[in-house]
Amino acid sequence: MDFLSLYDLEINARGRPDAATADYFAGGANDEITLRANRQAFDDLAIRFRILVDVAKRDPSTVLLGRPSPLPILLAPVGFQGLAHPEGELATARAAATFGIPMVLSTFSTTPLEEVRAAAPGRRWFQLYVHKERPLTQSIVERAERAGFECIVLTVDVPVLGRRERDLRNNFVLPPHLRLGNFEQRETADFCDFKTESGLASFHRGLREPGFTWKDLEWLATITTLPLLLKGVVRADDARKALDHGVGGIIVSNHGGRQLDTAIPSLRALPDISEAVGDRTDVLMDGGVRRGTDIIKAIALGAKAVLIGRPIVWGLAVGGQAGVERALELLRDELDTAMALAGTPTLASMTRDLIS
Repeated sequence: MDFLSLYDLEINARGRPDAATADYFAGGANDEITLRANRQAFDDLAIRFRILVDVAKRDPSTVLLGRPSPLPILLAPVGFQGLAHPEGELATARAAATFGIPMVLSTFSTTPLEEVRAAAPGRRWFQLYVHKERPLTQSIVERAERAGFECIVLTVDVPVLGRRERDLRNNFVLPPHLRLGNFEQRETADFCDFKTESGLASFHRGLREPGFTWKDLEWLATITTLPLLLKGVVRADDARKALDHGVGGIIVSNHGGRQLDTAIPSLRALPDISEAVGDRTDVLMDGGVRRGTDIIKAIALGAKAVLIGRPIVWGLAVGGQAGVERALELLRDELDTAMALAGTPTLASMTRDLIS
């Protein structure tokens, strides 16, 4: 595929397969200030590169949840991938396996988690929303554990759905040929009154549990032996509370600017959280990563790895599995070049003094 950057993929994916779907994936909350700020935060930082460093060999590998990973990149949980390509999450899973990196599967996958896990060998993490009906939540967690997923990534920044005005204008709904793969039809049919809001907002309102608190997190830990990661942390005090509750990792995230508009950009929140956590657990981040230099900046500010979301969709829309692989190839190659030019042959050499 003759694309030179993730931005090329984005341009070619615009309007695919239709305007409403493109808006769903591209959009943010309200005025989309945080959506833009996530990207701007990277552009506002400079790399104070080192010279005369031996960079003949570069090693971008890291360790995530105690297991080696060849790249400090994960595929973020993106729902409804079947909207972008008929193979949806299956194509994404195969692309992740090609690069040997973890894929985080969304609760709102259009393909059942068991089928995604079987699509290709590789590392799979499962993203979870806690629902009002605890047996439903427990059932999904147990299915993920039986299917061999490595961990549960609990999204904690969606007590209610953010006001996504693009979806409201478009009355966004899943087309008839797609389904919510991890739910039975009977579990979702009562929550899809699309007359006054987007279908996604209606579904969230019917299922989500806005009263879930730190105390309830303890319940979740009792129903699985898998590590729990919290996704949606932007405060150091919350990160410390997470450690007190024995979490296995923290993902600094504002949900890609899709929840609370004017929320702090993920990259700006990262240093305080990294400092508060230290080396006691893995700290990851998402939001606005588009270049190899972005990865260096995130790691220098304390992340072990980054997650990419929208570029997955761009790749899917343009070329299915091959499109996702092209997105990952671009990031991998850009990171390699940036490591050489920044004088950072390993991730450990990406220290705070590199950023200005």
